[in-house]
Amino acid sequence: QVQLVESGGGLVQPGGSLRLSCVASASIFSADVMGWYRQAPGEQREWVANIKRGRGTNYPDSVKGRFTISRDDAKNTVDLQMNSLKPEDTAVYYCNVKRYGQYDAWGQGTQVTVSS
Repeated sequence: QVQLVESGGGLVQPGGSLRLSCVASASIFSADVMGWYRQAPGEQREWVANIKRGRGTNYPDSVKGRFTISRDDAKNTVDLQMNSLKPEDTAVYYCNVKRYGQYDAWGQGTQVTVSS
């Protein structure tokens, strides 16, 4: 069973940047999808970025051009670079890695707060 641990969250001013990192306990080289989600208080969890096998990276319009997802198979990590942060980006951010029919792993989440 793959376990994930996120880090890198914190408090940042509007317009600032943060880099989130997700480390897997086992190799995720064969994963079908790696992604990041977020959940604000009172809101549903929403997708913010993913990397699909053979299909590259994908982002919703709300973060496109500001967020960048990347993977490092040698380190078993999935990172999320977040630039030009806005107060509405405030949420708990979760990492997700899945291989269809084998595992669907989630991290415990890391808090990101964008405020002046």
